[in-house]
Amino acid sequence: MVKGKNTKINLLLLTFNPKKLLTYYNILTKKYMDISIVIPLYNEAESLKPLFEWIKRVMKNNNFLYEVIFVNDGSTDNSWQIISELGKDNANIHAICFRKNYGKSPALYCGFEKAQGDVVITLDADLQDSPDEIPELFYMIKNKNFDLVSGWKQKRYDNAFTKNIPSKIYNSFARKVTGLKLHDMNCGIKAYRNEVVKNIEVYGEMHRYIPFLAKNAGFANIGEKVVEHRKREFGTTKFGISRFVNGYLDLFSLWFLSKFGKKPMHFFGLWGSVMFLIGLIMVILVGFLKYIALKNHTPAPLVTSTPYFYIALTMMILGTQMFLTGFLGEIVTRNSESRNIYNIKEEF
Repeated sequence: MVKGKNTKINLLLLTFNPKKLLTYYNILTKKYMDISIVIPLYNEAESLKPLFEWIKRVMKNNNFLYEVIFVNDGSTDNSWQIISELGKDNANIHAICFRKNYGKSPALYCGFEKAQGDVVITLDADLQDSPDEIPELFYMIKNKNFDLVSGWKQKRYDNAFTKNIPSKIYNSFARKVTGLKLHDMNCGIKAYRNEVVKNIEVYGEMHRYIPFLAKNAGFANIGEKVVEHRKREFGTTKFGISRFVNGYLDLFSLWFLSKFGKKPMHFFGLWGSVMFLIGLIMVILVGFLKYIALKNHTPAPLVTSTPYFYIALTMMILGTQMFLTGFLGEIVTRNSESRNIYNIKEEF
């Protein structure tokens, strides 16, 4: 959508430059577009102008037809005002503003829905991802036929104890579970074929495992590229140590859904039967031992006379219920019609 008081003047001026006029027409009609850049953000006001100028410079140098989709995830600073100002003078900018903070996955989901480019690039808004990586990512998708290319921040400038070491452990575990040989699965900068983002559903906090979601959707040609990691210039990180705990839980949920999401009885029925048989064998064994003791006229205390029996039984029941409830809840969430409905305050 074109906005601003000088729209007619701008369009008139463009008629003197056929190339720019064609670019503008293609963007407006969505006839063709090389790249859609999706940028989720939360309280990143200081970074937005330099980030967009950097992107614009890279796009111009490579003659890309492009759009930038900012998704404001309920920021409490003036991020939306800055995005609106940038949008007045740039037809390449589209934006979505949530009424409250939903998280990165919902922001990416809405950005992916809006994306029109042949290749979709995701960037974080904190200037720690370099837009100079975009051309190579684009050519890896277009010329090397990758479905998805994930960035790898081989040299990081984060705190070693709170981010780097936990990240290495987490990625090592993720590689074993998913079967994807990626060093940095949660890297913010990635490139996708448009059909990939249109065929995966990112919800909850599943943005950490988009390559795994793509693999499960049938997009197996997944690559990796070493990318530059820059020091944060403005603000503070929005993610704490809890993201690693949540990451492990989400990874296990995805693994379960990929294997048993459409056939849960294969899991619950199998382990339920195993537990029932073990319990039955234990009951038979206890009864047999009691029978032997009575036959030999030796004292045999009641099993229920010891508190350890009740403690063990209670813990097994509660643990089993919590385990199954968690998976059943995940299945219900995945099939909920409202799982990806978000309250959007404004968009253009």
